[in-house]
Amino acid sequence: MCSVEIVELGAVLRSHRIAAGRTIASVAADAGLSVPYIANLENGRGNPTLAAISSLAAALGVSLEVRLDGAAAPASTSLPDSLVQFSRGARFRAEAARLPGDAARSRLLEAMAAMGAVATRPLQELDWHRMLDVMVLVTREA
Repeated sequence: MCSVEIVELGAVLRSHRIAAGRTIASVAADAGLSVPYIANLENGRGNPTLAAISSLAAALGVSLEVRLDGAAAPASTSLPDSLVQFSRGARFRAEAARLPGDAARSRLLEAMAAMGAVATRPLQELDWHRMLDVMVLVTREA
């Protein structure tokens, strides 16, 4: 795995961990790995084994897909810091809890990050509130 892929893996791990509202320590305990090991992976350092990545995926409640055919999977959207901060707020947590499915919070964060990726400026809290309003409107039953 080259360093660019390690950086992408780190961003994906951090994204899933934050979306799940988990600390590195809680994920480390569930995965049977050390806190520094996971922190290094999230920061794009290290050379993880497939077993370690599999343990992390299980601890985070996400699926792991290994491809040997050379086809690249679509890159996960990295979460901007302002969205990470917003996701820790009461309103976001309440709205995410209303969505159906186990991975609803993660899907909501990924959708908001993808929408924010087309912005021509850094987004602020008010922008995330507006995006959350849109997501609430389109996911509520009529």
